[in-house]
Amino acid sequence: MAATSALMEEFDIAIIGAGVVGCAVARRFALAGARVVLIEKGSDILSGASKANSAILHTGFDAPAGSLELDLVKRGRQEYLDIHASMNLSVVHTGALVCAWTPEEALALDGIATQGRENGIENLHLLSGAQARAVEPGLSDRIVAALHVPDEHVIDPWSAPLAYVNQAIALGAQVVRRCELIKGEFDGAWRLLTTQGDIRSKFVINCAGLFGDEVDQRLGFTAEFEIRPRKGQFIVLDKSATRHLKTIILPVPNEITKGIVICPTAFGNILVGPTAEEQVDRTRATVEEETLAALLAHGKKLVPALDGVAITAVYAGLRPATEQKQYRVIARPNAITLGGVRSTGLSAALGLAQHALDLHGGTGLGMPTEPSTLEVTVPNLTETVTRDWQRPDHGEIVCHCEMVTRREIEAALTSALPPGDYGGLRRRTRAGMGRCQGFYCNARIADMTTGLLATPLAVEAERDT
Repeated sequence: MAATSALMEEFDIAIIGAGVVGCAVARRFALAGARVVLIEKGSDILSGASKANSAILHTGFDAPAGSLELDLVKRGRQEYLDIHASMNLSVVHTGALVCAWTPEEALALDGIATQGRENGIENLHLLSGAQARAVEPGLSDRIVAALHVPDEHVIDPWSAPLAYVNQAIALGAQVVRRCELIKGEFDGAWRLLTTQGDIRSKFVINCAGLFGDEVDQRLGFTAEFEIRPRKGQFIVLDKSATRHLKTIILPVPNEITKGIVICPTAFGNILVGPTAEEQVDRTRATVEEETLAALLAHGKKLVPALDGVAITAVYAGLRPATEQKQYRVIARPNAITLGGVRSTGLSAALGLAQHALDLHGGTGLGMPTEPSTLEVTVPNLTETVTRDWQRPDHGEIVCHCEMVTRREIEAALTSALPPGDYGGLRRRTRAGMGRCQGFYCNARIADMTTGLLATPLAVEAERDT
């Protein structure tokens, strides 16, 4: 969308930050009849913390008892399950095992199960080591005991927020990318000074993730929390690893982190990570060879059959941790901040959007729309159902590692919200995400995207060298 078109009207709701939470909030308010504008300083949606996560759809069994996070994870999960079929969103039924590898860890499982049941998650089962291996035969025989959580699943973490924002666009919402908030002024309505011009709105919702505290200050508020970026490094194992593991393997958590997970993905890989490393830099998450080697060793130790499986990719992401563990939700007369949303943000996003609308009250918005009356779907990228390459007339296979078709790439480039950069195209199609990491297909993709990306592929490649 051209920024000048945003100057032509006053919006009901301006949302700052197009991560998974911002996209979910845009959808919820558009469904409520609001005139919505979603602004994102990156070239594409999901440019910040949301681009790197473990893609688990949590039940909330281990969320703090009685917390807002627990309520919103459960609400968000339920709404996702309610809408996923109609929007063509993935759910891979994996289940999870919280694994104890020492007698001391095994003693903690009963308390985790008790907390889970207090949180309303009844489908939990304490298992012996032998019973755990019956559920997941790939586990090391070192396992002492486990808690089975059958209703934990994995999803495609990028198609979901894309579907949310596409539904918002279909309802009239506008998305402005490469648009950074400079300052906000309120005088009966908000005047948002941005790098793309001024935008006026009655109400503002801060979903800025890693910059949530800074955005509050730019809006003229005293920041009530401080973002302390927490880096998580991951390794992605080759698709051949999936025959060795079908279940999410969780550690017994501690006060700082939920720990390193070994997790199937919706795309047919195995993920190992994340680490939990505090840092100051909010924009750059590096990977370190020593840490990646430790992750690989950890995976092989717990699931011995992973020994010898090749690494497809490595990456790191930043989570918007704060000085407190809980979500930092702040409601003001003309603004809401949804801050400090860390590892459960993907699961809680739809719940956070519902909560934001509840806090807003819905006053002054237009006529609400039933989600079922507006069909918006996204392409399937999940390996557990039929992919586009398995259908006729797809044109050609452009990315052979991930079996991405020309039809899929062309559809992404001509969609309601086409990718703004190569990362956005990868997240929409998985092109370049496979074993060769784009070595063979990037030239073809560069040709197909000439003049169509705000940040051309060649420029991104130059940045990475």
